[in-house]
Amino acid sequence: MHDGDWRTRLVLGGARSGKSRHAQALAEGCCGPRLFVATAQPFDEEMVERIARHRADRDRDWHTLEAPVALPTALERTSGVVLVDCLTLWTSNLLLADADLDAATDALLAALRVTTARVVLVSNEVGWGIVPDNALARRFRDVAGRVNQRVAAAVDRVDLVVAGLAMRLK
Repeated sequence: MHDGDWRTRLVLGGARSGKSRHAQALAEGCCGPRLFVATAQPFDEEMVERIARHRADRDRDWHTLEAPVALPTALERTSGVVLVDCLTLWTSNLLLADADLDAATDALLAALRVTTARVVLVSNEVGWGIVPDNALARRFRDVAGRVNQRVAAAVDRVDLVVAGLAMRLK
């Protein structure tokens, strides 16, 4: 399979690694209408500013759909090129809502199978840091790692971004 022969792709990296920039470049290299599926929720001023910066980085050819929890439903009805940023926040939203994370991940994987869109998903690699000091943070780290593993196994390509440099893992 050539690098251009993918329909689904996961882009992993740490905080400020360049993963979102890499994912956006991949999506912009594809043809068709562009949809940015945002999972962030603006709970505080810092997140409001972060969301505004991300929006400013995209040109007017992008449309935005907010799906902090209903990501699978959003993906099922998309076409063209879709950039999902990010699975980590989606997982956090589900965890805080006390949702069934396995069922939600099953629904996400099913949506990736049925969508006609070319999908680029962004997620944080959270397992390289120190062990968190509280149970909720440890649970989040473990759940996020399992979501990443399941998505990585299901998609066509996986890229790891470190210091702005992308390396293909799959």
